[in-house]
Amino acid sequence: MKRNPHTLALILAFVLIAELAVAGSPPSAFVRVSPRDPRYLELTDGTPYIPIGLNMIIPPRGETDEAEALRGMEAWLASLSANGGNYIRVWISSRFWDIEHDKSGVYDESKARRIDRLLELCEKHNVRVKLTLEHFRSIEGADRWVKRLHHVSNGGPAKSTADFFDGEAPRAQFKNKIRWYGDRYGSRPVVYGWELWNEVNAVRVGDDYRRRWSSIMTWTGLMLAELHKTFPRNLGMQSLGTLDNERVRELYQRNSTLPGNDVAQVHRYLDLGASLEVCKGPVDVLAADAIRELRSYDSGRPIILAESGAVEPKHTGPFALYKADREGTLLHDVLFAPFFAGAAGPGQIWHWDAYVAANNLWWQFGRFAEAVRGLDPPAEAFEPTMLEHDRLRIYALKGRRTLLAWCRDKASNWEAELKNGEKPGVLRDLRVDLRPVLAGRQARRLRVYDPWSGKWSEAKLRNGAIELPPFSRSIVIKAI
Repeated sequence: MKRNPHTLALILAFVLIAELAVAGSPPSAFVRVSPRDPRYLELTDGTPYIPIGLNMIIPPRGETDEAEALRGMEAWLASLSANGGNYIRVWISSRFWDIEHDKSGVYDESKARRIDRLLELCEKHNVRVKLTLEHFRSIEGADRWVKRLHHVSNGGPAKSTADFFDGEAPRAQFKNKIRWYGDRYGSRPVVYGWELWNEVNAVRVGDDYRRRWSSIMTWTGLMLAELHKTFPRNLGMQSLGTLDNERVRELYQRNSTLPGNDVAQVHRYLDLGASLEVCKGPVDVLAADAIRELRSYDSGRPIILAESGAVEPKHTGPFALYKADREGTLLHDVLFAPFFAGAAGPGQIWHWDAYVAANNLWWQFGRFAEAVRGLDPPAEAFEPTMLEHDRLRIYALKGRRTLLAWCRDKASNWEAELKNGEKPGVLRDLRVDLRPVLAGRQARRLRVYDPWSGKWSEAKLRNGAIELPPFSRSIVIKAI
């Protein structure tokens, strides 16, 4: 039988499209703040986007073997992507990626090729990346947070760390660096956004707290404007240190509402050395509280818990009990609590290597991804609330069509499980009254999802209440 050449061409085209779909084609749409609901994100083609991922600042073995480091980075990306992840954060100012490591204002092409490869790997695995431009805390001194090459004594443009932010020459040079990145990466949809600095309020620019903050915020405003001019299709943002004391609240409010700061980000950890008591308790509570804090500023922007996890007191190292958390209960709470408290996505854990990869916890991202599969947050216009219950903390999202609720066992927490070695109990015969959030609306379908077993089951309302199946730690309710 003679085949029509046009038919053969169509068949081959469909086969190629199918292969690309399986292999993962590079993203073609950019991430943006949703015009339908600016508290959430979407792609420029209108597809909802919930950033599911973590900080992945540097690759493994990056100081000794470039090829092995990039292979390790790809292995992490593949594990994340296979479990529904679509986002990472990378510090391109860290040693492995840093293009400006030898002389101030001089950019290393060989390091730039590493960033090229990073973006290629992210495209391959359909993972978008937030690129953080800087993280040093001083240009004077000798510790690991110092970048002395910017000081005039080393051929740099700044007389001091304060001058790096206030001086015209250092400002002009930083803008040049942004433009250099723009020339190379300005049209890449795989870039989620550009972050000016990691925890900029930690920069050591003098003892006068308010003056220092005013100087850094002026600089941030100027550089955010430069980011948007250079990367008109990417998000631009700034970050602050962990929200663990009263004084930093004022800084967070100003940063979260600053013009040009597209995403209101917050960092918060479980830290027994913190001055705020909330940072020492259950991880779901401290994570949700951080989101509520930023929601109280009424910025109308997406809010993300952009760094979280657990640390030894006052950030002296990764949490000693990470090794005991083989099932990822800390990661689970970091993922679920922020989104169900009103964030634009799950929380983003910090210890990608010493905790997530070390304990092989990539599956936890898949469980969150499954819980929100098919969800369109901008279309739902979700409003977060809490439901009263004697055994559970119930974080609920009331949407136009959908009700989602994450139920967390009050008795099961990091202290009970990881410190005291208590196994989480099985909760049985629990009922949850949904009438306060359904508000007379009839649910056409009611389902529950156990994120620990990965299974959905059907449920029914009886007198406005749902009877939950037996579960441990947490369970999700979905009503449509």
